[in-house]
Amino acid sequence: MKKSRFSEEQIIRILKEQETGVPPAEVCRRHGIGESTFYKWKSKYGGMEVSDAKKLKALEDENLRLKRLLADAMLDVAMLKDLNFKKMVTPAVKREAVAHLRESYQVSERRACRLVAADRCMVRYQSRRPDDRALRDRLKELSHERRRFGYRRLHILLEREGVQVNHKKFRRLYREEGLQVRKRGGRKRALGTRAPLALPSRPNERWSLDFVSDSFTDGRRFRILCIVDDHSRECLALVADTSLSGVRLARELDRLIAERGKPNTIVSDNGTEMTSTAILRWCQDSGVAWHYIAPGKPMQNGFVESFNGRLRDECLNETLFSSIRQARGVLAAWRHDYNHVRPHSALGGQSPIEARKTKASWGHAPMMLANTAQNDQFFNKGLYA
Repeated sequence: MKKSRFSEEQIIRILKEQETGVPPAEVCRRHGIGESTFYKWKSKYGGMEVSDAKKLKALEDENLRLKRLLADAMLDVAMLKDLNFKKMVTPAVKREAVAHLRESYQVSERRACRLVAADRCMVRYQSRRPDDRALRDRLKELSHERRRFGYRRLHILLEREGVQVNHKKFRRLYREEGLQVRKRGGRKRALGTRAPLALPSRPNERWSLDFVSDSFTDGRRFRILCIVDDHSRECLALVADTSLSGVRLARELDRLIAERGKPNTIVSDNGTEMTSTAILRWCQDSGVAWHYIAPGKPMQNGFVESFNGRLRDECLNETLFSSIRQARGVLAAWRHDYNHVRPHSALGGQSPIEARKTKASWGHAPMMLANTAQNDQFFNKGLYA
């Protein structure tokens, strides 16, 4: 709408001239307006004073201001509803939200920053961090090879390759690339009083063994015998077969003793293979003390139980087995990787073979008594829980 070149006060003064007796035509000629305009003004402002016009102008300005405030408030509400699905906590998310508001609603940067409670300096900040593209690519490549490794073990593997990077920066890159390992859910277990497991003072002092089961692609089941050295955390054997009896268990133990020497103690649960006549006869002939944990207390055999979790998470759940021959090959390769390459948190980031060579002292549990009779008394008192 075209704005008039006369204000309300000027229009009322022009109308007052006509009221003093000046003809309308003369008034129109003096001020350069048409008669139709003059009579239109008269119908609108006739009988008004200059003070009344000022009040009317003030009311119109106030009404316009309130309309603008209402429109701004409604626009703010609409923008907040648009951003309602986002958690605006980090600076990067706030920058994204400000850019979205400016592009979608054509508002100023100041207004968008005020709405999301962001500092304009933070929004305008340009990162000067290096791209680290080579490190990111190697990290993604390594995480695809080791799908169940978290950032700590991946950091150790990269340090072995000569890559020196701060662990906080490494964790940030790991998180930005979306490489977090999703935890597999398990059943809830009752919590009770727990004590740390006693740690043997040297390798080959105590072995732990247990069975793990899995299935082939056709649905047939097979079992795996796991034997672990409790001191070095080394996997001594992974024996896979469709059936593993007590006689087979005794034969595998004889083979291991011929290779590594005789342990002081072997710890196991109360399974039928471990309590069979063949194992009882083997213990009597070999002179190795065999300790059975309390029924329903798997944490008394925590070293091999922890190993079973790693085996299932990093190998069994990641592989489809079609035959026992394939399973044995996969398990042999994984066992070699576990003993020689995989970093172990309880060994200071070293693999079991590396830690055994350095002859380091590991773990936080108290040392195990060397006397076998004292060890059995320690177990029987229920302290090994």
